[in-house]
Amino acid sequence: MALFLKEDNVKELITMPLALEQVERALKDRALGRAVDMPRARIQTTAGIQHVLQACAPELGYIGFKYYFSPPGKRGATYVHLISMQSGKLEAIVEAVLLGMTRTGAASGVASKYLANPGASVLAQLGAGYQGMGQLEAVVKALNIREARVYARTRDKLEAWCKKMGAQLGIPVIPAASGAEAIKGAHVVNIMTKSATPVIDGDWLQPGQHINAAGSNALSRSEIDAKTIARCKLITVDSRGTARNECGDLIAAVETGKLSWDTLPEIGEVIAGRAQGRAGKDDITLYESHGMGIQDIYTAAKLVELARSRKVGTELAM
Repeated sequence: MALFLKEDNVKELITMPLALEQVERALKDRALGRAVDMPRARIQTTAGIQHVLQACAPELGYIGFKYYFSPPGKRGATYVHLISMQSGKLEAIVEAVLLGMTRTGAASGVASKYLANPGASVLAQLGAGYQGMGQLEAVVKALNIREARVYARTRDKLEAWCKKMGAQLGIPVIPAASGAEAIKGAHVVNIMTKSATPVIDGDWLQPGQHINAAGSNALSRSEIDAKTIARCKLITVDSRGTARNECGDLIAAVETGKLSWDTLPEIGEVIAGRAQGRAGKDDITLYESHGMGIQDIYTAAKLVELARSRKVGTELAM
């Protein structure tokens, strides 16, 4: 029998603290050689794109993958499959739209925990969509954030979004008049947009800020400008292999010899003490997030553990 968790089950079980804990554990285990992650593979067709993220978590006893298919302009079905490394049998299928949004946010929260200056309390965010919800909540929960300022192009939607998130998180979430206004005086900056061109000007940045860039996952897209990259003293990625395939923000710096895919530190290495994090309080730091299957596997495995203990989900005869 395989356990199936649908979106309603995931909503009942998942919390941001749970995702923060599991994503940090996944990143650290991979850095220490206790987990394996493969860069996302894609099949592009005229009807849409299939995405597959594979990973192996021997510490949990699971190997598996997440896949989703994206028709143009639509959000397709998303599932995580967990397979027992002992029996080779399918143990669980977890519907993963909410899971994916939550663990994507959690990765930025974990990066902020390790790279932001101690005492960071003001958050700026560019982007107020579905994925932005996880970005905002994760950093608020990971740090002692007392105020968030958010900018997005559609003012009416932005104001409603900020009101909703402020009520949910219990802090002021203020709709900013511009990206520059949001970023001025902030300690952490989240960027989560669908823009193919930069939404930030490096001149807006101030010493000591930490940036989480999570919206660009294709070499043809870049939501950060060259000035921002140049001002960052430390640039980290979730995975060098994935960044090489997907990080449009950094490709220009790599092509001009200013950066090398092979020497970029991974955030898991910083967590595990195998790479240096922030060196000085005035340094500007950057985390480039693209998404890793190992984050999905660890988070889904914890949800399955909770589901079995609480008798949540549906057993499938396979």
